[in-house]
Amino acid sequence: MSRKMAYAINVEAAGRASRGDHILTAGVLLLTGLGMVTLYSSSYAFAERFFGNGFYFISRQAVLGIAGLALFFLASRIRLEILRKWIKFLVIGTAALCLLTLVPGIGVVKNGAARWIRLGPHTYQPSELVKLVLPLYLAHIFDKKKERIDSFTAGVLPPVLVTGLFFVLIYLENNFSTAVFIAVNVLFVFFIAGVRLRYFFAAAVVLLPLSALLILTKEHRIRRLISFIWPEWDALGAGYQVHASILTIGSGGLLGKGLGQGTRKIASVPEIHSDFIFSSFAEESGLLGVFLFFVIFVIFTVQGYRAFLRVEDPFRKLLAFGMVTMIASQTLLNIAVVSGSLPATGIPLPFFSAGGSSLATTLLMAGLIVNVSRSEGKPEVKHV
Repeated sequence: MSRKMAYAINVEAAGRASRGDHILTAGVLLLTGLGMVTLYSSSYAFAERFFGNGFYFISRQAVLGIAGLALFFLASRIRLEILRKWIKFLVIGTAALCLLTLVPGIGVVKNGAARWIRLGPHTYQPSELVKLVLPLYLAHIFDKKKERIDSFTAGVLPPVLVTGLFFVLIYLENNFSTAVFIAVNVLFVFFIAGVRLRYFFAAAVVLLPLSALLILTKEHRIRRLISFIWPEWDALGAGYQVHASILTIGSGGLLGKGLGQGTRKIASVPEIHSDFIFSSFAEESGLLGVFLFFVIFVIFTVQGYRAFLRVEDPFRKLLAFGMVTMIASQTLLNIAVVSGSLPATGIPLPFFSAGGSSLATTLLMAGLIVNVSRSEGKPEVKHV
């Protein structure tokens, strides 16, 4: 094949890929914009009351959102081969940041949880970065060891050890729900990578009793579990937030109360601008708004998995799957919690919940998904 013909094929393939990522990009921008509007509406009264500035949360989110969008477009264009060279340093750096949350004077403790580090006037939550770095590492290591995937010591043990390290670090931050959430997503990546099923059975034998033990060692986890099984047990205590959230969602009706017109967000649902922001969105936009949200979310998710299915490179395939699954499962988990379908956790709603750490990381992950979608279907060009 001549170089001129190879160049033409590359240009044509790039054109196809660039058209293919438009839907993904539009979905990301729509979800980000919708999240900003919802956060402003849900947080204004709370911020005015406790900080004397109704724009406290939205102004901080907007700054980090702009930075996140810049990272999104950078991640969507960067050569992934360059990124792979830095994976070892990303893993080490992320682990170091997680350790810093436990250092007095650097780590910030809120409600008994040491999940943040102080960066000047702002805080950062390193566990959010784990959601990006760990799937990236797993895609890299499983691609690198694809010929030895059947060997436990050579192919499976290294990613297990790295995953276990991050699980322990996040658990020590008193962030059990995030640790479990990340571990479950890792198991999905292990399965798609081709790890043998017998290793999953062995993991279940170890992890299920361990998880039960970890739940039973903390009173607030037991209370949450009992409140989920028996909502009337502590309706004004452990079960109050979820119960109030369900009532808030139902009060929206078909068309909602209108943007900024929600009333239950003022005092009914504690911290409604954070993990329970979806209930505020449902109250003001109603069933119709919730339906439109799911339309956008499903389109984004389907396009992301489409890139996973169509790309041939093992690293890109696993990367796309890991990132899409992380965002999609977190979204579904959050909505399941605020609607009372699962026990309460501290998992934020991607693109919506207050917290620049979550938003910036989600946009970075979305950028990598778009990056993979741009390479789907590209023919391998061999110079003759």
